[in-house]
Amino acid sequence: MKVAIMSDSHDSIPNLEKAIELALTKGAEVLFHCGDLISPFMIPVLAKFGKETHLILGNNRGDVYLMMEHLKKYPHIKFHGEQAFLDIKNYKIAMVHYPKIAYAFAVTGEYDFVFCGHTHVYEIKEIGKTLVINPGEILGKEGAPSFVILDLKTKEHERIVF
Repeated sequence: MKVAIMSDSHDSIPNLEKAIELALTKGAEVLFHCGDLISPFMIPVLAKFGKETHLILGNNRGDVYLMMEHLKKYPHIKFHGEQAFLDIKNYKIAMVHYPKIAYAFAVTGEYDFVFCGHTHVYEIKEIGKTLVINPGEILGKEGAPSFVILDLKTKEHERIVF
């Protein structure tokens, strides 16, 4: 099963739309957004993925109340608050915005994958049996926008830069 991992879109509608289009083209079945989506007007953009989507907050929260109102229209988007602990196809996945916390989760050995963001810098690190993925940023502030396509079964991953 292929999944898309994104983070730090920071209200960039065109870049998030392009990333979603590319994720669908690459065959992603689930999307994980690791925080800093920010404004409620980004929810309908994220919803264009049209499949199971998991969303957490980052350090730039925006209007969480209004975001929650928008999320009511899109039941395929699951909002988890600060962090998420998921079982997807028998793979244990943790999702948190901050890399240092992601590394701490990985050290426990409880997760197959931990997804994070915040730094806007692409990084993949193996800690024990856990693959920690920071997909970089959708915004494109620190470099070209990027996200990651991951095959959960094989752990093969591809950085998509656009």
